[in-house]
Amino acid sequence: MKQLIGTGVALVTPFTSNNSIDFDALERLVNYQIENGMNYLVALGTTGETSTLSKEEQQQVKNKIIEVNKGRLPLVVGIGGNNTQSIIEELQSADLSDFSAILSVSPYYNKPSQKGIYQHFKAIAEASPLPIILYNVPPRTGSNMLPKTVIQLANDFENIIAIKEAAGDFEQILELIKNKPENFMIISGEDKLALPLTLAGGAGVISVIGQGLPKEFTKIINLGLELKAKEAFELFYKIMPGIDLIFNEGNPTGIKAMLQKLNICEVNVRLPLVNASVSLQQKINIFVDTFKNK
Repeated sequence: MKQLIGTGVALVTPFTSNNSIDFDALERLVNYQIENGMNYLVALGTTGETSTLSKEEQQQVKNKIIEVNKGRLPLVVGIGGNNTQSIIEELQSADLSDFSAILSVSPYYNKPSQKGIYQHFKAIAEASPLPIILYNVPPRTGSNMLPKTVIQLANDFENIIAIKEAAGDFEQILELIKNKPENFMIISGEDKLALPLTLAGGAGVISVIGQGLPKEFTKIINLGLELKAKEAFELFYKIMPGIDLIFNEGNPTGIKAMLQKLNICEVNVRLPLVNASVSLQQKINIFVDTFKNK
């Protein structure tokens, strides 16, 4: 799965002012990623506000991304949740022929034990027709998938190929990199830790800021993969204030404000999220202008 080394981006779902999906904006967004060097695209992740899309809308989003991509980049699709049987049924019924892998979040709300997390992903691995990227994001799920559990899954199931790690704990990242099987990939789920993770032996990032600044962020990760730390950090430090801004009022609230500034999509999000404040939009606009003029 070398095609998933580098920079992936968790695509937003653009909405119009009346809360319907803006398919023209989604087309602009996908082309913007491809034209600026992105390595792969992730559909229906957290950043895509998947939890507020109906099943019909989710299918429409997938279809549009597939249509616009035209096979140019590898595609990953989010299929996860806290109902194991429901995920298995989706994996068995969905047409996944256009996707290279699935991204599956650790079960949220239920707060399973490590044994429960293992058994959940064991069941998914046995049912999935595609390789699986685990997704550990304790601030959203309420439970942490420990390195021991991840490594056990990686060793036991050949189709579990990677983890998107977003626990915010660099010691945990290092433990994963140190103990992982040779071909198992550790992918950053946090933009701020993406470069140090890559330099430590990780496989890159599934990014949020990357869809606003794809050319620049892919360059940072590519430099990291080449172990050119000094040059990579020089560019990263210029982007870092933008990372802080886009997460200031939550995700994807901030990145949609940046994408609006870039004339790709509108700032609209669906409840229970609310649009970026005018103050944040102004700060993001200033950041983009300043960054692009450097």
